[in-house]
Amino acid sequence: MRAVILLALLVLVWGCNWPIMKIGLAHIQPLWFCAFRLGLGALSMFVILVPLGRLRLPPRGDWPVLASLGLLNMAAYLVLSNLALLVVPAGRSAILAYTTPLWVAPGAALFLGEKLTRGRLAGVLLGLGGILVLFNPLSFDWSNGELVIANLMLLAAALVWAAAILHVRGHRWCSSPLDLAPWQMLVGLVPVTAAAAIFEGAPRPDGSFELAWTLAYNGTLATAFAFWAAVTVNRLLPALTVSLSFLCIPAAGLVFSSLLLGEGLTLTNIAGLLLIAGGVGLVALVGARERRAPS
Repeated sequence: MRAVILLALLVLVWGCNWPIMKIGLAHIQPLWFCAFRLGLGALSMFVILVPLGRLRLPPRGDWPVLASLGLLNMAAYLVLSNLALLVVPAGRSAILAYTTPLWVAPGAALFLGEKLTRGRLAGVLLGLGGILVLFNPLSFDWSNGELVIANLMLLAAALVWAAAILHVRGHRWCSSPLDLAPWQMLVGLVPVTAAAAIFEGAPRPDGSFELAWTLAYNGTLATAFAFWAAVTVNRLLPALTVSLSFLCIPAAGLVFSSLLLGEGLTLTNIAGLLLIAGGVGLVALVGARERRAPS
């Protein structure tokens, strides 16, 4: 039940965050937006952990997963997503960045020994079919080089996140995700800040209220809470189930982008949403039946 609740909150927080990031990026450079987000996220986690008496240096056994989560799931994923959002609509960005199951599915079978039963495979194919419908490559402007690169950045973001998911599932943890959360954000913050200083110079925030609340949302909810929750559900549930359930996030991203930014919700988008929901529901149903079946 705990994992289900966390997944539902992640869908809401991260789905809504795609248009929110698009709003915030209009007021500051993309790399500095990412750096401030990670800095606020780390600060939020320190504020939480200090009163609980749980702030401690990460044990040596968790250093590999700390590096993986910090460099891949924090730095690389956020930087690629932010840069792509400058060009790609928020709803479409959410779709492409969550093609993660395309990479997790074979990885989980090859490296983690998770079985691809017929029911789960059908759910995966249904969910990925929804992403293909939403992506609609036939209508894509392949002559626009900047747009092509931005879309490839989103696919690369999905790939690095898939690698982090597989590492989390295969890692033998010495401490909890909550204890590691601020350190992985700091690991991601260092290279992002360096890159921002080199490529963007000094930060140039415009001091607007929109920038303030979008950064606050990103630092506290979309980073501090959500990344800890994502690692937690990755430990509690199979990698394939988690990655497919995360397909609900781009669906929410499309809806919120339509509401907040006025991005069109076309019949193609609706068809893709229905396929994704069907895939998630099928995997959840198959998983429930497998847990009830006698061993």
